[in-house]
Amino acid sequence: MTYLTSGESHGPQLTAVIDGFPAGFPVDIKRLNYQLARRQKGFGRGGRMKIEKDEVEVVSGIRGGCTMGGPITLVIRNKDWENWTDIMHPTRPISENLPLEQKRLAVETTCPRPGHADLTGAIKWNHHDMRNVLERASARETAARVALGALARQLLEHFNVAFVSHVVRIGPVSLPTGYNRTDLTETARLSEESEVRCIDRETERQMIDAIKSAIKQRDSLGGVVEVIARGLPIGLGGFSQGYHRLDGKLAGAMMAIHSVKGVEIGLGFRAAEMRGSEVHDEIFYNANGDPVKKKFFRKTNNAGGIEGGITNGEDVIIRVAAKPISTLNRPLTTIDVKTKKPSEAMVERADNCVVPALAVICENVTALVLANAFLDKFGSDNLAETERNYQAFLNADY
Repeated sequence: MTYLTSGESHGPQLTAVIDGFPAGFPVDIKRLNYQLARRQKGFGRGGRMKIEKDEVEVVSGIRGGCTMGGPITLVIRNKDWENWTDIMHPTRPISENLPLEQKRLAVETTCPRPGHADLTGAIKWNHHDMRNVLERASARETAARVALGALARQLLEHFNVAFVSHVVRIGPVSLPTGYNRTDLTETARLSEESEVRCIDRETERQMIDAIKSAIKQRDSLGGVVEVIARGLPIGLGGFSQGYHRLDGKLAGAMMAIHSVKGVEIGLGFRAAEMRGSEVHDEIFYNANGDPVKKKFFRKTNNAGGIEGGITNGEDVIIRVAAKPISTLNRPLTTIDVKTKKPSEAMVERADNCVVPALAVICENVTALVLANAFLDKFGSDNLAETERNYQAFLNADY
């Protein structure tokens, strides 16, 4: 499958197109919208989330509730477009008679935010008004990727793959080590019931306090999220070429999400501190075991479900670290690119902490990568073919 997204943060809509999705798959639009709603939640989100109510409109590729095999186009309307039409209209020039607040937004944006794409993008594309950069560089774009990931997720859930995400750190507050990953249903319940997607209630309270403190000081916080995918068959991915490796694809997809600065799979960096005898997961066999794993299993999962670039049947476990967002209500020092003099960085309406939302984004982007690997192995022309090939895999002896 291939996909792309388009649209500006305050433009009329976001558009997402995916090609190569199997024909004959029944799509539940409510479940797509549910994932979009999850992305909008979380303590520390800004005022934009009070305006938007993200829902998908299907433009192509689905008929009568089933995929047709052609490119699927999804649209998410920006409700805030009503407030930005005079500033962001594709063809109309900006009027000189705008209200004062709109005039402020319409003037050239020339004071780049440290940590954002403002300056680098402006120089790359030779823009002198950085709104031409920040509109597309905005994390608003992740709504489109969540919509595509939610579609891919439905496909994998059809084959009994489950996804869970939760927050393990916000700023200085971290979930205690040794937390339970065995019961995914309970992990999902605790995460969904938490304002910050934390599965421990005392840690949740401390995380919320940390966000409140940052808001009071007009600052922002980053953190770490964990995504778990369970039920994937052994054998997805490859190693013949570096770009076949599934862990490389997952890491690349995570790093392509706004604000992400680091990715771990399994033990990740902790493995560098340990001996091989402590790190590698011993292999066991049960003649009555799970056919998804070809009856092999591990008692530990330090590899995070991937060995040699290929799934080994255990849970795929990914941790993703995000920096604090770069829009601050207490702006940092920058240079006005027009005057070349020191200035305060521009201030846009923004969140104080996006980490809970990041967990949902990573969850669905993970599904997009894993669905691609699944279809590479079992075929993607139509659902019946994919089901038939997958069943043949489960039935085959090793």
